[in-house]
Amino acid sequence: MSANEPNPAERDAAIVTAYLEASMVPDPEGAARYMAPGTSIVFTGGRVFGHPSEVTAFNAGRYAWVKKRMERLDVVPGGDVTTVYSLGTLYGAWPDGTAFEGNRYVDRFTVRDGLIVAMEVWNDSAERLLDRHGLMG
Repeated sequence: MSANEPNPAERDAAIVTAYLEASMVPDPEGAARYMAPGTSIVFTGGRVFGHPSEVTAFNAGRYAWVKKRMERLDVVPGGDVTTVYSLGTLYGAWPDGTAFEGNRYVDRFTVRDGLIVAMEVWNDSAERLLDRHGLMG
């Protein structure tokens, strides 16, 4: 590694940031450039997607629009992979146009050789929807 090259953990954090920024456009094909072929995206509720376009389609049914306020990245280098956690909040509008913000999320990425090889997503959307419909105590 030369003095001008980022270390692998910094490079992998930049890859995750670029992926998230492309996915929020939304530009699923642009986001896919940062993923290895065959990457599994495990979404809330255990839904499994194979391409960012599937996530975009899912989100189009769940939200009128949604964006992430990326508050921090936690980067964990290890062996041949780097694990990158993106933490922050979602903001946007539900399908009926009602605005929301402050919806916590955590995305966990596994990055190998400069490409995302696994992604897991957690957020509070389901709890917020249950609360909106009076189903939480």
